[in-house]
Amino acid sequence: MSSRTPGRTGSAPIGQRLEVASTVLLALATVATAWSAYQSREWTGEQAQGYSHATAARIAENRASALANRNVQIDVATFIQWIDARAHGEGKLAGFYRRRFRDEFEPAFAAWIATRPLANPQAPPTPFAMRAYKLRASTEADRLDVEAAVDSEHAKSANQTANNYMLAVVLFASSLFFAGISVRLQGAVTRRVLLGLGSVVFVATLIWLATLRVK
Repeated sequence: MSSRTPGRTGSAPIGQRLEVASTVLLALATVATAWSAYQSREWTGEQAQGYSHATAARIAENRASALANRNVQIDVATFIQWIDARAHGEGKLAGFYRRRFRDEFEPAFAAWIATRPLANPQAPPTPFAMRAYKLRASTEADRLDVEAAVDSEHAKSANQTANNYMLAVVLFASSLFFAGISVRLQGAVTRRVLLGLGSVVFVATLIWLATLRVK
């Protein structure tokens, strides 16, 4: 007579297959978790670098803006003195101030004089209203403002990517949990459910991970 217990036929192979599947899922999820954590750290560094560049650009922008403001004050002061000397008929004094106009102010002043402001009521009120009045420091400040905004947006994007990878770490860790606990259980049905749930989480996270940027 056979000594095998009824209902146990083939149970060992099923258990072995579930154990192998759990081991494979554990290995894959472990590698995916480590890689996601690495990517999160890399993008966190990218975020810090982006904010650092943005801060440096903002500081340089403030310096350029301050220089532009000082140059405008100098141009306004010398122009007012020139106007005052002309109004009082002091040609020698007016020439003194005229020779001390800054190089950046000269083109705008020449363009303004060409409009005959004393005789032409349609002429711009001052040289500062002329398109020719341009300050290198002001242009540099505008460029740095754009650069800082770009760096800041890049840092925000890197931060979001780092957060996404950290979420992937949590999801892969969930797969590890389901795969690990399935090994400890005895019921085949329960093991299959937990293993299937862990596999679904793993595959879904892996597909989502493929849409993220990689460092």
